Amino acid sequence: MAEPATATQAAAPAVPLLKDELDIVIPTIRNLDFLEMWRPFFEPYHLIIVQDGDPSKTIKVPDGFDYELYNRNDINRILGPKASCISFKDSACRCFGYMVSKKKYIYTIDDDCFVAKDPSGKAINALEQHIKNLLSPSTPFFFNTLYDPFREGADFVRGYPFSLREGVPTAVSHGLWLNIPDYDAPTQLVKPLERNTRYVDAVLTIPKGTLFPMCGMNLGFDRELIGPAMYFGLMGDGQPIGRYDDMWAGWCVKVICDHLGLGVKTGLPYIYHSKASNPFVNLRKEYKGIFWQEEIIPFFQQSVLPKDCTTVQKCYIELAKQVKEKLSKVDPYFDKLADAMVTWIEAWDELNPAGASLGNGKAA
Repeated sequence: MAEPATATQAAAPAVPLLKDELDIVIPTIRNLDFLEMWRPFFEPYHLIIVQDGDPSKTIKVPDGFDYELYNRNDINRILGPKASCISFKDSACRCFGYMVSKKKYIYTIDDDCFVAKDPSGKAINALEQHIKNLLSPSTPFFFNTLYDPFREGADFVRGYPFSLREGVPTAVSHGLWLNIPDYDAPTQLVKPLERNTRYVDAVLTIPKGTLFPMCGMNLGFDRELIGPAMYFGLMGDGQPIGRYDDMWAGWCVKVICDHLGLGVKTGLPYIYHSKASNPFVNLRKEYKGIFWQEEIIPFFQQSVLPKDCTTVQKCYIELAKQVKEKLSKVDPYFDKLADAMVTWIEAWDELNPAGASLGNGKAA
């Protein structure tokens, strides 16, 4: 059975990569004792903590960490009326941290995720692996059967086109989980004791034209390349759906990355997911989404962005328009979500004016 690394095992000295270029974003409703385990890896970095729920509650952060903490009162103060686009009582609130960050890269993790061990028993520095993924190119246009050709000990296989071997910039690094898998409620209910103990030593680029279910609990991305598309939607309090925040962002991100010629990687690194959420609570949050996704996913599969969408913001506004036109018939919620997507971009550009008009890639 997979077990988390102990604090001692995690205490190997780490050389902090991109120390001044990366923020760690953590959504939470509780004290952040879990950071003690991550101290050897996280302490050199700046943390952005987004407190969900009751803003009068005091969240305790272990000594020695450099952090800023935002609660709902702060979000309302900073965004004013546009704060309506940030979810309440849902981990989707984390995307506020992406918006206020001023760094090039973001790593986001949930507070029930611990340091995992590789098969040799060594503590895994998840952040370091995400950075390696992001700093090496992706290969979305042609699949390499040795997976990531830029990893040590791998290369492009015979028959791989030389014209595609430079790859493209990597926008997203999607990590995985040992112990509690990221299952939906029906799967949790029929497999309550299932645990993931399989460690697969692989990183691969998700091919162009292929969607994936993005999980936000162990995720790195290049904020300058794809940040404005990392909106986790309207979830939680007052909304008819939950637990689709990261997946909604992932579908939007993948369509936009495909259009702009950017890459998305999945695989390593692993974290140890310690706690299974209640499947009955999850079912109440998910049940509409389970039906809706059968129409949402074909919508994204068929979505085409115009050539003049040359920035993430333009792409996202176009996607919002298409959501309003084509998904509002599924449920009025999508009309509201499309408006929130536009509000999100307006708020992003207000807080990040320098990047509002910059191109992020090359339209396909």
